[in-house]
Amino acid sequence: MQINPDRFLADLHKLRSFGAAGVGKGVVRPAYSDADVAARDWLADQMRDAGLRVEMDRMGNLFGLADGPSLLMGSHSDSQPEGGWLDGALGVIAALEVARAAAEAGGPAISVVSFQDEEGRFGVTTGSAVWGGHLDQAAADALTDHAGVTLGDARQAVAHLVTGEVSPDLFTGFVELHIEQGPTLDTSGEQIGVVTDIVGIRDMKITFDGQQNHAGTTPMHLRRDAFQAVSAFNAALNDRLRNVVTPQTVWTIGHVTLHPNASSIVPGRAVFSMQWRDADADRLGRMEQIIRDTATEIAAQQGLAVSFGTMLGLEPVAMDPTLRTALEAGAEEVAPGNWRKMPSGALHDATNVSRKMPVAMLFVPSIGGLSHTFEEDTSEADLVAGVQVLARAVTRLGSVT
Repeated sequence: MQINPDRFLADLHKLRSFGAAGVGKGVVRPAYSDADVAARDWLADQMRDAGLRVEMDRMGNLFGLADGPSLLMGSHSDSQPEGGWLDGALGVIAALEVARAAAEAGGPAISVVSFQDEEGRFGVTTGSAVWGGHLDQAAADALTDHAGVTLGDARQAVAHLVTGEVSPDLFTGFVELHIEQGPTLDTSGEQIGVVTDIVGIRDMKITFDGQQNHAGTTPMHLRRDAFQAVSAFNAALNDRLRNVVTPQTVWTIGHVTLHPNASSIVPGRAVFSMQWRDADADRLGRMEQIIRDTATEIAAQQGLAVSFGTMLGLEPVAMDPTLRTALEAGAEEVAPGNWRKMPSGALHDATNVSRKMPVAMLFVPSIGGLSHTFEEDTSEADLVAGVQVLARAVTRLGSVT
């Protein structure tokens, strides 16, 4: 099996043109946006040209299916509100190139997928969560984005492309190539990372309700300031988690909404996202209890009410030994002595897919460790090396089935 680097890179740059924005190679292609729908239309055409049967389910997950049982490869093609050109897109175009190369070589059978809303406009890896059985369609449709749009309404943008549901039973396993989105490989100078496991994640909204009031006439000691509660919560949480977490554990308040969000008004309400990640499910649970207890105590101290939104999350997942071994062998052939085994601190569609079949993942370096930003990039040599590792792994897997 021989990949075509020029064809692969040309397609990767073409996909970037849908929603190209900002400096460098930035992309704005949120799920169900015009750019996202146009990209899926184009991807469907590429899949057909590769001899694959195109199917799309109600969520907008796009599949290019080979005949008979096949190995599924891919990732997602939606982006963050300000994203880079490789996050997700690399895995989709790499899968397409491997599928073409495999067909040109007479096998094995490779199918391709671009999952929808991996970047969480409406939740956590929403498209693969529904397909993998982690979330039912009715519950997904009720999810809203930060503007209050429901997923059920948003997905009407792809209704004209929907053909029907795609059964996971068609596939023998799933392999996802992705940029690392962190500094490990770039710092070490290594070219390939073979993923050992993917961390678990928890994500929920927390709301503090205080009293909206005049910012000039309300004494500080009488205020019930919802934003001050967020600030106090953040400081207390960092202290209370110190003896529970590991150096690999992370937690983030990434989105805050104040009401009425005006310069001369004490905020009466603050709604914020609380997300935490770790490879140990028990630790995730202990962190949740600390988060809830801390928010409750801060609210009581400051005379506010607190409420908690729906908990979203996924469990940690170990990679399949057979698929992982094939990737390790491919890495040693393509980058001898210049690769490593490593965990994934970022969440990926492979987590949801693991509920249905064996999964494995492969990383290539992120320059400067940057991702979820317009500056996100990877050298073309490393991009090509990642696809070459996939091709070597697929050849090895085909020879033992």
